[in-house]
Amino acid sequence: MTILTAELKAQATALGFNRVGVIPAAPARRLEAYLAWIAAGYHGEMGYLARPDRVARRRDLEVILPGARSLVVVGLDYATAPPPADLIADPSRGRFSNYAWGADYHDVMTPRLEALAGWLEREAQGSRGAGEQGRQPRPVGEGAIPPRPLGEGWGEGLPPPRPSGEGWGEGVRSRVYIDTGALLERDHGETAGLGFIGKNTLLIDPRRGSWFFLGVLLTTLPLDYDSTLPEALSPTLSQGAKEARGSIPLPVGGARGGPAGTEEATLSKGARGPAGMPSCGRCRRCLDACPTAAFPAPYVLDARRCISYLTIELKGWIPADLRPLMGNWVYGCDICQAVCPFNRFATPTAEAAFRPASWDAVAPPLLDLLALDEPDFARRFANSPVRRIGRARLVRNACVAAGNWGSPAAVPALVALLADDAPLVRGHAAWALRRIGGAAAHAALAAALTTETDPAVRHELVVEK
Repeated sequence: MTILTAELKAQATALGFNRVGVIPAAPARRLEAYLAWIAAGYHGEMGYLARPDRVARRRDLEVILPGARSLVVVGLDYATAPPPADLIADPSRGRFSNYAWGADYHDVMTPRLEALAGWLEREAQGSRGAGEQGRQPRPVGEGAIPPRPLGEGWGEGLPPPRPSGEGWGEGVRSRVYIDTGALLERDHGETAGLGFIGKNTLLIDPRRGSWFFLGVLLTTLPLDYDSTLPEALSPTLSQGAKEARGSIPLPVGGARGGPAGTEEATLSKGARGPAGMPSCGRCRRCLDACPTAAFPAPYVLDARRCISYLTIELKGWIPADLRPLMGNWVYGCDICQAVCPFNRFATPTAEAAFRPASWDAVAPPLLDLLALDEPDFARRFANSPVRRIGRARLVRNACVAAGNWGSPAAVPALVALLADDAPLVRGHAAWALRRIGGAAAHAALAAALTTETDPAVRHELVVEK
């Protein structure tokens, strides 16, 4: 390992990252399987994933950054101490995914990754010390990345890399992404030795589990690549990414992450993880635990049935047949991670920003969520990843959870939502009222039917005999 690469890893650790790997700037090894997954429609409404410009970037990283040579993959733990079991089991509370218990991870990780890029470019230029030019870290909370516009992928429209000669290192340019670009971070993370792709499609560190965020730094600087690279990449360790790009075999249809076949039929033993890395073996706890059957095969996720997709990415109506299966999840889902045996090795994160300020951030009362108006939502979730779905979708999700709770205590709040400005909210409130039942609920549904004009909402208002 070159001194620069060794110092880069030390710098990444000093910035708080728990994992770091360096690999050639080459396409993800499972790119073709990923494209087959897209072709099968498993991405649902996330149409930005299939856009031709994003496919072009995934096939050739030089489209993202001309002259790209190296890819630095970092990880940051976000596991926290588990909440009281009775709290998360309480059906009167809505559950948030662990990653949304604290601050938005984009706001935490982006300034650190930008600082790492700036350091690398300055080191390459040979200019150290105070007063040097270069990319400066953005303080958390100042100029933070804005919420993603609905219907758009993170990172679209980000400013281009600063040209060389502007203090970022002579001839060295960089781009940083925190799931904000057309890069398959989990695949690149596996290649970098940060873990292996599990049957739940997540990157799993066998020593620390899967509770960690990923970020990538793409640079034109050639670096010494990790000796932990899989055998397919080992001949390129001393070569640049241009040579590596042509030497990495891509999988065919049915490989892990693709829609076709089963684990036994499509994966060779050696393909289940980086060299020397454990794998899921025969364990299928995550597959069996998923209440919506979102895994049609091991290593294959049908996002359209995933609770995280339904509560976060889906902009419209949650399919009626899936609503009863969602329990009290209102933002994301942790089930497939919670049952993973490797996560018994996870330790609570040192990042205070990721720890919940109170247990209400983990599982807030559903009645509080149903009562949210726009100012309340903006204030409560200003620094949270929850902000990106907007108030209407969060309340939509809370309506489903309230219906699954089934308590008459939720009826008054749901009745009030029958007059909400958002048809999405009115319709899911109607579903919840029908599910709870009772004279008060049925009377409110019948009254709303006399004035409601939206066809989708009217469909939800029909009282089942």
